[in-house]
Amino acid sequence: MTVRGRARRAASAALALAVTAPMLSACFEEPSAHEAVRDFLIGWQTGDYAAAAKRTDGDEKVVSKALEDAKLQLDAASFRFNVKSMRRAADEVEADFDAEVDLGENNPLWEYEGKLPLHLVDGHWKVRWSPSVLHPQLREGQRFAVKVTPEGRQPILDRNRDPLQEKAVLHVASVIPANLKNDEADKLCQRLSKITGFPHDRLLSRIRSAQPNLQVPLVTFGRTKFGQLRAQLEAIPGIILSEQEQSVAPASPTQVVGTVTAVTPEIEQQLGGPQRAGDTVGRAGLQKAYQEHLTGSTDTRVITVDLKTLKVTELKKWRPDRSTSPVQTTLDRAHQKAADSALLGGSGMMVAVQASTGDILAVSSTNEYNQEKHVLAFAGRFPAGTAFSIMSVEGILKARISPKQRLACPADRTVGGVAFHQEGAPIGVTPTLQANFATGCVTALASLARRIDGSELTSAAAKFGIGAPWALPLKGFSGSMRPLKNDAATAKALAGQNVLVSPLSIALVAGAVASGTWRPPVLVTDPRTTDPTTETEPYQAPDPIKLDEKTVDTLRTFMRSGVTAGSARAAAAPGDPVHGITAVTSQNRKPFAWFVGWQGDVAVAVLMQSPDPAAGAAAAGRFFRGLHAGL
Repeated sequence: MTVRGRARRAASAALALAVTAPMLSACFEEPSAHEAVRDFLIGWQTGDYAAAAKRTDGDEKVVSKALEDAKLQLDAASFRFNVKSMRRAADEVEADFDAEVDLGENNPLWEYEGKLPLHLVDGHWKVRWSPSVLHPQLREGQRFAVKVTPEGRQPILDRNRDPLQEKAVLHVASVIPANLKNDEADKLCQRLSKITGFPHDRLLSRIRSAQPNLQVPLVTFGRTKFGQLRAQLEAIPGIILSEQEQSVAPASPTQVVGTVTAVTPEIEQQLGGPQRAGDTVGRAGLQKAYQEHLTGSTDTRVITVDLKTLKVTELKKWRPDRSTSPVQTTLDRAHQKAADSALLGGSGMMVAVQASTGDILAVSSTNEYNQEKHVLAFAGRFPAGTAFSIMSVEGILKARISPKQRLACPADRTVGGVAFHQEGAPIGVTPTLQANFATGCVTALASLARRIDGSELTSAAAKFGIGAPWALPLKGFSGSMRPLKNDAATAKALAGQNVLVSPLSIALVAGAVASGTWRPPVLVTDPRTTDPTTETEPYQAPDPIKLDEKTVDTLRTFMRSGVTAGSARAAAAPGDPVHGITAVTSQNRKPFAWFVGWQGDVAVAVLMQSPDPAAGAAAAGRFFRGLHAGL
């Protein structure tokens, strides 16, 4: 048995159940209208239009084509029918049926009520043919069409609700269906499919189901792709090429906002619906993370079109189950501009957060640290160096070590078998603990390993959010610390050699000292989830952690001295006092220079790839001065 035969048999059984009861109660004599109704609807439902046409009084070729055209004009995936009742008056019968039309591409089911008028023709029941058999409101000279209107892509906004996108020109290949005669649409789609890779049948179905007199976009191209294909596209008769401005080019920070691309055949296959050729999709950053919020909401209407007057009648309209929405971020343009300017001429990255809230104000990276897959300022894993000393102060105070205690800072020192080296160690003087903190003397700090309990360091790091379970819509890293099982491990921790952090996680440490409370980071304030269809609870951030007041007071003194008398002098700027320290470290044989500190309510972490220990502080100073000048 053929596929069509099996489909007809299954549909016949289903329709028979639906229509037998009313027919038995009517006790019709032979010949029965029941079989005519059944055969017509089964033929229509299974695509056996010739069989359906035989059960009408119309020209079989005309009826068969009308049934086939209805499917094409609606771009329908399937039809399903259910007979509700049948009534007889003399030699005429009227059957009421429910229709379900699957419009495909994730559009809703179209449900409507139809009627089949039947009468006897040469002793056989026949459906009295007219376009109203297809739908009660369809008339001669009219056709179906589906009008799909996607909502424009919503913006990603900064904290002041200004868009973080700029205008970009996209190129659209469109057609006007009424201008394509006979098989021209099919030939056009074959050529367009060969050039672009979009399936021929999908391109053709969009033309056939569209309102004939309106321009139908088929494919959208970015600048580069359009430049490659322009000559081939211009050679296709009937194609209309136009430019369309959309706000899709990311403003800074580009790696956070993310890029947007026109839908490609591969992307269309992955996403299915409701994306259509011509839509845009986020490739990275927040554009990708919030794709389902930013786009995909489509207004769908089933209409009839009068082919002479072009008058349109709406049969059904759907608003989407969900609406698109902007993405509200905590980013601030003034801080972002200052951060971008501060890194000019260097190589590295910077994160600025609001100390009192954890809001991320700016994220900047030079080209070497721009990755489409991950934002390294959030997710990178870098040795903390002596910046970890910020987190060690509580353990130092508990060990009853005075900030004024003299602590030698030799060029070389060995602790637990591990060698430490300090470049530019002071000669002829023994600095205080505070002075060693301010200059980041690694040999002096490592020497405290025998006096500080490793578990105290681990506990203190946790209070500053190292390893905390915070999450962002983009990948992040809250830091990690190896177990401190002996003096050597503790010394390496004090030197920041076995502690990994991201610029964001260490910026939050600076914010904790500035405000007295560690807070998890915030990048997006609305919507609360990346997936609008999810039924799971929104992400719950870890609770803020209030720090010990004595520890905070000591740290503020230490970190202020880092700018006034230590290695972070280059960070000084007008306005509120700048606090901060520097640290040097290396990774993959590359030297890095940290600055970790704050001014007012703005905490920053800067990581520069440079052999200059003050490179991070210098960038921070440019940032603070630029921000002050801009304000």
